[in-house]
Order: sequence, then structure tokens, then C-alpha cells
Amino acid sequence: MNFSLLKLEIVELLEKHKKITAVAEQLGLKQPTVTFHMKSMEQELGVQLFETRAGKTMLTEAGRSLYHYSVKINALAQEAGRVVKEFDELGRGTLKIGASYVPGTYLLPKVLSGFAKAYPRITLSLQVKTAPVIRELLRNHEIDLGLLSTEPFQSAPLIAETVCEDELVVVFAPRHRLAAHPQLYPDQLAEAPFLLHGPESSTRQMTDRWAQRNRVQLKAHMELDSLEAIKQVVMQGESVSFVSRQAVQREVERGELEFRPIPQNPFKRYVYCAYNADRRQSAVMERFIDFLRKEAQ
Repeated sequence: MNFSLLKLEIVELLEKHKKITAVAEQLGLKQPTVTFHMKSMEQELGVQLFETRAGKTMLTEAGRSLYHYSVKINALAQEAGRVVKEFDELGRGTLKIGASYVPGTYLLPKVLSGFAKAYPRITLSLQVKTAPVIRELLRNHEIDLGLLSTEPFQSAPLIAETVCEDELVVVFAPRHRLAAHPQLYPDQLAEAPFLLHGPESSTRQMTDRWAQRNRVQLKAHMELDSLEAIKQVVMQGESVSFVSRQAVQREVERGELEFRPIPQNPFKRYVYCAYNADRRQSAVMERFIDFLRKEAQ
């Protein structure tokens, strides 16, 4: 079997568009050429990879198995091209960054702005997802670098470097009854309406472990996957939540929110800079990591 990258691109694009005409247009090919490559793949492998249903071209179960590897191989090929090209174009290049919500919203904007001014010919892109999603994007070579707010982790082939601590705190409105207490206890939090983060967030996972460790049954009356929405609801006066101290700094300074340390909380969370060990560190990535280290000090 000797598959070209073009054939693997066809597999990936068919899964996305479900139309041969759309795949041909995106690749700049004629439709019969795409069809020829599809039949060629099936003949080489001896299995059916594609099927037509309701006017759409779908991947069979075998086709979806090939798609899994096509995505990874295509991403690696694109990454290799970009990394090699940077050697011939000093000061040029691209960097795909993924970040979980806290570093993506409260740490990276300043860093990205400063880096763009220092290296105006380097193109930066950022997508903000949950920490588990960022780790998966790194494993699949879909991004070059990840900034994650999470507990310490080991996840080969990822390599992580600590950027700074990301302390979680209890937040509430200034008029909330908890504001009268300089120190809180787990039982007090069990009595307040509690806002939970979405189940995929690292904050939610830490909240669940904290409650289990302290044998606390939280009155979770609402679940929100937006940190900004959580802050706005907390400001209304009744609810409390666990959030990053970085995320509420401005609201605390303006007197809109107050916070206390989470009582009896042994869990630590940090912002990590992570990359895939299988990816060669390009000059662009090295420059950005150095810039990030200096800005985070």
C-alpha cells in the first residue's frame, strides 16, 4: 500500500463535506479525478471505504478507521511544511496556539499583543477550548502550543512547563452573608446556592473532588459553561462559585465581587505551557515560549 497525501486529504475532506464536488473544488481537481482516487484506495485496501446515502458520500466503518489516521498524517505533513519553511524565511512563520479559558482570556491577550509587535511578520492564531480538548489537539498535532490551566499532569507525548500558579477561590457578591466572615469553612459553602462549571472544565473536576474530600453536598442549582455568565449570576447576590482568582481581579477591584480562599483545599492548579514532544520546536515556537516566560514573571 502506498497512499499519497492527496488521497488522505480526500478522505478527510469527504468526512467534512459529504460531497465529491465540494472536495474537488477545494483541492482544485476535477470530480472524475477525485472519484478515481477513491476507487484506487478501495482497490488497494480491498474494502469498501465510501458509500452513497441520500445524495451524500459517507465513509463506511472501514473508511472512518482510515479517516482517524488521515487527520493525524495530514496535520503532521502541514506542520512539517511550516517548520521547514521557517528556516528560509527568517522572522516569518505561523504559530497555532490553543488555550483553556483562563490563560486564553486573562493571560494571553497581553502576551500575543506584545509578541505581534516584536515579530510583526509572524502570524498567530488562537483557539480557546477546555483543557482536555487542548491536550487532544496537541496530541493530534492540530496546534503547535497549548496554554492550560489545570492540576499537575503527565500525559505523554506532551511536555509541560509551569508558567504560573492559577489559584481557585470562592467568589460571592459583597452583600452576600459570607462577606461577613474572614475565613470560611466547608459547611458554610454547603448552605449557599452553588454555581457549577461545565462538566468538561478542570475547575468543575476540581470542585467535585473538593466536595467529595470534604464530604460536602453542594446545593448545585445551576450549571454554566461560561465563566463570564457565572460571574454575572454571582453578582446578583445569592450564589457562590469557585473561579480563578485571575478571572475576577477586575471585578474585585471595582467592588463588584469578593473572594476568600477555598477552605481545606489541598488541590493546586497551575498554568502550563505544553507542546508535543514529537514536534520539532521551530524557531518561531522557541521565540514565543521565551517571550511568554518573560511576560509571566
